[in-house]
Amino acid sequence: MKKDFYEVLGVQKGASADEIKAAYRKIALKNHPDKNPGNKEAEDKLKEANEAYEVLSDPKKKQMYDQFGHAGMGAAPPGAGGYGGFEGFGDFGDFSSVGDIFGDFIGDIFGGGGRRRSSRSARGADLRYDLELTLEQAAKGAEIPIDASRHEICSECNGSGAKPGTSTKVCPKCKGQGQVRFNQGFFSFAQTCPQCGGQGKVISSPCTVCRGTGQKKSSQSIKVRIPAGVDEGTSLRVAGAGDVPPKGGTPGDLYVVISLKEHPHFKRERDNLHTELKLNFPEAVFGGDFEVPAIDGKIKLKIPAGTQPGTVFRVRNEGFPHLGKRGKGDLLVKANVEVPKVLNEEQKAALRDFARASGIKENDSSNIFKKMFGG
Repeated sequence: MKKDFYEVLGVQKGASADEIKAAYRKIALKNHPDKNPGNKEAEDKLKEANEAYEVLSDPKKKQMYDQFGHAGMGAAPPGAGGYGGFEGFGDFGDFSSVGDIFGDFIGDIFGGGGRRRSSRSARGADLRYDLELTLEQAAKGAEIPIDASRHEICSECNGSGAKPGTSTKVCPKCKGQGQVRFNQGFFSFAQTCPQCGGQGKVISSPCTVCRGTGQKKSSQSIKVRIPAGVDEGTSLRVAGAGDVPPKGGTPGDLYVVISLKEHPHFKRERDNLHTELKLNFPEAVFGGDFEVPAIDGKIKLKIPAGTQPGTVFRVRNEGFPHLGKRGKGDLLVKANVEVPKVLNEEQKAALRDFARASGIKENDSSNIFKKMFGG
């Protein structure tokens, strides 16, 4: 039996057109014959993916498939493409229906063979910078200076990669085209020239500074604006602060990934903050107004008489700011009633009087005397 097309591409039935396209692209890149010569398993997987994408990328065919499954595909009229045109490897049926996706990634496999990629300017690599913040910095926002390294155009050779006073030469293998062509089934493909790496030129005398790469590493000082409310794992994009391509073009981006230091008083849960308030026995019994830590300083919290150990009090809008929105989370204060481990005689007498007034018998092995006085 044929596999479910959604299962073949690894997407859910309600997947969008972009998700279907991205899933197909990933499979096609991984299993293309140029990367898997003579691999029958990769060939079969690519055939399955071609077949699935041919149907799921076409709204009418997709609707028929969603309603009737594989049986609905057999009813396609002549010339509709169906999905029966996948008899041999490399036969994509109606090629125009998958040509758009090949335009996106054919250059990834063959070094610029796709029509779309050929018109795109070079773009530098994106970079990552890990930044650790205090909880207060994350809550209030900040402007943090960082020193991030990146590759820039080599000033010695101006990005050519060739030693000053020398020049590059036309690649003898591709004759300056940057590609070599070969046939696969019904199609002719362009592959990145293995000798020049797609540049069309070769360097006989590499630059001594960049060793022929056309780039050198340098440090850049940047001020990163941290918005109030960022959380662990938040990624902030600094446009144009990534690597600069050696031949010129668009620099990549820098992604600043946030991590948070542990705090002595608070635990964060989404936009709520958790803390504890230590109370002794009389304080828990009589209650009162107490100072508790908050992210912006200290606040007063009214503790009612008779508060039990573990009681949690919610203070509205004293938590973390909602990132990109108005308002804050809450501060959750847990009452932690401390029981003294050692009592003097006066304290013991007072507690005995309290116990008797409460109707607790001294000879009750489960009572407070057994627990506090050892018998």
